[in-house]
Amino acid sequence: MGMWSIGAGALGAAALALLLANTDVFLSKPQKAALEYLEDIDLKTLEKEPRTFKAKELWEKNGAVIMAVRRPGCFLCREEAADLSSLKPKLDELGIPLYAVVKEHVRTEVKDFQPYFKGEVFLDEKKKFYGPQKRKMMFMGFIRVGVWYNFFRAWNGGFSGNLEGEGFILGGVFVVGSGKQGILLEHREKEFGDKVNLLSVLEAASKIKAQTWASKEK
Repeated sequence: MGMWSIGAGALGAAALALLLANTDVFLSKPQKAALEYLEDIDLKTLEKEPRTFKAKELWEKNGAVIMAVRRPGCFLCREEAADLSSLKPKLDELGIPLYAVVKEHVRTEVKDFQPYFKGEVFLDEKKKFYGPQKRKMMFMGFIRVGVWYNFFRAWNGGFSGNLEGEGFILGGVFVVGSGKQGILLEHREKEFGDKVNLLSVLEAASKIKAQTWASKEK
């Protein structure tokens, strides 16, 4: 009976751990970024002779949609990049650019990412777009049902990738208004493959145009 009791107890503990891993109990809560925080981030171009500039250049005139890429070689990130790129014609109509930032430039990873993403990509060496409080998902992610659902969704969509680079610091998507309009949408990835809602991106982007026109009329 003793061995059976120990086995049952271990099985119960494992079941409880699995259950808790699939709730948000152990997920680190994102800290919202202030516009001033984003404005002061140093970004680099990925040219042979890189230029360093402040992130506010990206949205100062027309606003911007910005993807903070968790890992360019990740097939889930490539899926989200393709989804955001599907909005490019509409964003072009609104006059709003689409950008991405990566936290490292590993070999040909950004070049291999570009077919999925129809916008310029910049380097955020200090990983500021992933803060103010950087959040990580480690191996717990691989026992979450939602993550496996996301895996199968991307696989069925024909996306593939590799294991190059750091992929535990979670990314996100921002829609930032022009000038001092502020952050109109801030999506923080809560688990691997947690994509932004495309309708929410368009809704926020549409507000940029409306607000920009209103400010010009004044």
